Amino acid sequence: MDYSDDDSILDNESGEDNLYSEEGDPAEYAEEEDMDKDSASQLSYVVLKEEDIHEHQRTDIEQVSTLLSINQYEAIALLVHYQWSASKVEDEWFTDEDKVRKSVGILKEPVVDLNHREVTNIVCGICFESYPRKDIATVSCGHPYCMTCWTGYITAKITDGLGCLMAKCPEPSCSSVVGQDMINKLISNGEDKENQRKKIKWCPSPGCEYAIDFGRGCENYDVSCLCSFDFCWNCCEDAHRPVDCDTVAKWIFKNNDESENTTWILANTKPCPKCKRQIEKNLGCNHMTCSGPCYFEFCWICLRAFPCPEDCNKYRGADEAKSKREMAKAALDRYMHYYERWASNQSSRLTAKSDLEMLQSVQLKQLSDKQDTPETQLQFIVDAWLQIIECRRVLKWTFAYGYYLPQHEHAKKRFFEYLQGDAQVGLERLHHCAEVEIKQFLSETEDPSSDFSDFRMKLTCLTKVTKTYFENLVKALEMVLLM
Repeated sequence: MDYSDDDSILDNESGEDNLYSEEGDPAEYAEEEDMDKDSASQLSYVVLKEEDIHEHQRTDIEQVSTLLSINQYEAIALLVHYQWSASKVEDEWFTDEDKVRKSVGILKEPVVDLNHREVTNIVCGICFESYPRKDIATVSCGHPYCMTCWTGYITAKITDGLGCLMAKCPEPSCSSVVGQDMINKLISNGEDKENQRKKIKWCPSPGCEYAIDFGRGCENYDVSCLCSFDFCWNCCEDAHRPVDCDTVAKWIFKNNDESENTTWILANTKPCPKCKRQIEKNLGCNHMTCSGPCYFEFCWICLRAFPCPEDCNKYRGADEAKSKREMAKAALDRYMHYYERWASNQSSRLTAKSDLEMLQSVQLKQLSDKQDTPETQLQFIVDAWLQIIECRRVLKWTFAYGYYLPQHEHAKKRFFEYLQGDAQVGLERLHHCAEVEIKQFLSETEDPSSDFSDFRMKLTCLTKVTKTYFENLVKALEMVLLM
């Protein structure tokens, strides 16, 4: 692929030849401070408060209970079993009610019927002590246990985690489910914050009380919570488009792993002699086959085509040792190249967040007073900083993207570096304008500056163009992975 033929991927809506060219009249953007909100893509998710989730649950419970003519606690057991999909519950129930009852543990008739017993005391099936009937509790199967044993059993299930939602009768051979009514009766102070709907997850930000109801059929998992925390709904790591979740997991593991040093690389990995893809030896045999794309067969010891020459085990002097040291150093240098830039953009992103907080808490008021402009008309500066923060996030992950881009695919690599380079230049221009050029207007002590309107148009223009470029950048890099 010749990257020069793919520039059309990055054409913006106005058809500019160069997205970062300063030619043209910036006034065309002056009336677009809303950042093209009308043309923004529809969100594929909904942010829910805790009470919203409870309302969703109540609606589903009432629907299932009424339609199937069962009590609400049995409806809860069904919904939990089918991951809170009311439609799934109804389909399975009307297809084979007996099968559903058996799999969930909702019995029509009790196995042990205590109502026909005339005895006043009943023996608990766990502690084997005798108790008055009022101190004995059962679920749908009828197996009798005292309140103390029930409490200990359910508490242990809750400690184990989500297993308490589908706890069965303590009798080993019994499949009867322990209903929510029993749990509520014995565990009065439990806090129900479990993810009881497959498409709903709690925001992972510490202390956040919101959850995300994610739409079906969407491949973009990046979501933004009302607490301002951006994360991937699929893996719950920081939002990371255009990098997929598996790559993020590998990158984070690599960054946290202490084995990223020359000795480990030298001892455990070597590049394929043909495609240069880094390979880790995990078997004892020295006959290696590259896992792709070249499938080259070579000797792990001498890195020559297999079967290797007879002099494989002969010492060939200092040149061999030097070659191995250089190989290890090159691998480490390549990793450090991408990691340092990844970390630098993360640091810049955090700094930009702090700068935005300072702007909103102090500087907007100062600027409003000095330039005799209402704060509501200064939203374009906030929009610029929000765009900077988002672009730093995207640019940060492009370096993890670049690290795992196959080195032998030279066309993809050139195209990626071309896009990434333009993105870096454009973002730095926007960042400089919002961070440095604004200072002259904060320091004005006399009349409002006549240049402020020009600054407004410039910053608005840069924000819009940078936003468009980075949106197209993400799409382009995701397309590259599919090629």
